[in-house]
Amino acid sequence: MNKRIEWAKASPKAFQAMCGLEKALGESGLDHSLLELIRLRASQLNGCAYCVNMHTNDARKAGETEARLQTVVVWEETTFFTPRERAVLAWVESLTLLSIRHAPQHQYEALLEQGFSEADVANITLAIATINAWNRFGVGFAMLPA
Repeated sequence: MNKRIEWAKASPKAFQAMCGLEKALGESGLDHSLLELIRLRASQLNGCAYCVNMHTNDARKAGETEARLQTVVVWEETTFFTPRERAVLAWVESLTLLSIRHAPQHQYEALLEQGFSEADVANITLAIATINAWNRFGVGFAMLPA
């Protein structure tokens, strides 16, 4: 693979801005394990090897089981995920594949039906938007897992 720039060094303000989004997510009250599932699934969809590796490891540290980590890519075909997690994973896929899925109303409503507050839904959406941005840096600059 061709070597590309180290974007965080080339634009430290961009990196700081991304870190600011992560700080907001860390203070959002969302469960760390749920955030890692969001990050992992979006990264899988976007084909970001660096982020898939990092968020698989981070999810494991947050208490995720091997069975769930191995099957998040096919979450709809398993019984390992709760209805709340399934609602979030569906939202992740729709917002990550936005041009194809267009954020259906029933998926938005499913989040509320699963007991997520409006603030939670906004923060879940921020988590999805943020990991999609990180993925674009990772894929765009050919970042590889260490």
